[in-house]
Amino acid sequence: MNEKDFAELSAGHALHALSPEDERAYRAALETHPEWADLVAADAQAGALLAEGFGEEEPPSEVRSALLARIAGMPQVAASFAGGPAASRSARAVPVVDEPAAAADAPVADAPAAETPVADVPPVPEVPAPVAAEAEPVAPTAPPTEIVQTIQRKNWTRGLFALVASAALLVGIGWGVGAIVEQVRTPVEVQALEQIEAAPDAQSVVGQFADGGEATVHWSPSVGKVVLTTAETPEIADDRSFELWYVRGDEPIAAGTFEPGEDITALLNGDMEPGDIIAVTVEEQGGSPDGTPTTDPIIAIPTNPGDA
Repeated sequence: MNEKDFAELSAGHALHALSPEDERAYRAALETHPEWADLVAADAQAGALLAEGFGEEEPPSEVRSALLARIAGMPQVAASFAGGPAASRSARAVPVVDEPAAAADAPVADAPAAETPVADVPPVPEVPAPVAAEAEPVAPTAPPTEIVQTIQRKNWTRGLFALVASAALLVGIGWGVGAIVEQVRTPVEVQALEQIEAAPDAQSVVGQFADGGEATVHWSPSVGKVVLTTAETPEIADDRSFELWYVRGDEPIAAGTFEPGEDITALLNGDMEPGDIIAVTVEEQGGSPDGTPTTDPIIAIPTNPGDA
């Protein structure tokens, strides 16, 4: 497995997205190539930034002022009411006429003797109750203007507070996410170079390519990182890569690969020790398969001024 393939597995491992088979391949490759540990650490740092989220950040005052100005210019819609005082008049009273009850209320006379003839009394006809007139629909009456204005003010105030709170939340989220995205988008090698240049013990040495171009090695013992930069690399075949090395005495230690191009910033894997020489060779795509250089260095930069 070359470094490019391992980088894909390392990113997946940092996001806990590897299958069991890929996880085994990842661990086996890391055990075989301990110099790739810095790549694992960089991926873990990026994953931690995504997991941590963001802190609170106060939005600029001009954002709030602009928001309130926009709200003040929004049209206001009067509230509508269904029903009103007139609705209570929609049901009209229905007069009811009681049936004559004079006969029922009168005292009952003693029953006459059987032999006394009783005159036939015709039945009293029932008086039908008058039919209630069908209620006519009455249009609802609008409430007084004072009530409408009071409700509008309350609704507008509640809406204003909710809108301002939502806008402040969105602004805070936007500022926090923007800072995280900007940091995640910045390549780790560029972040490392910025850290080195800001350190009080930053050092750098310039070297020459065989074709006359220049490259610079930057490092800081307190930061613990080494970066190589160059304005333009020599041309190589499409199936080749540049590989970085720490040359420690007679032992070359692989420190990562980079592709040809302009404005190169390459972060070396592993730790540099005092007296190391930073070298670059041309290897097959992805780096030397056996972890040792297969070509002569095209540049070698001593980090000890006495070795220059």
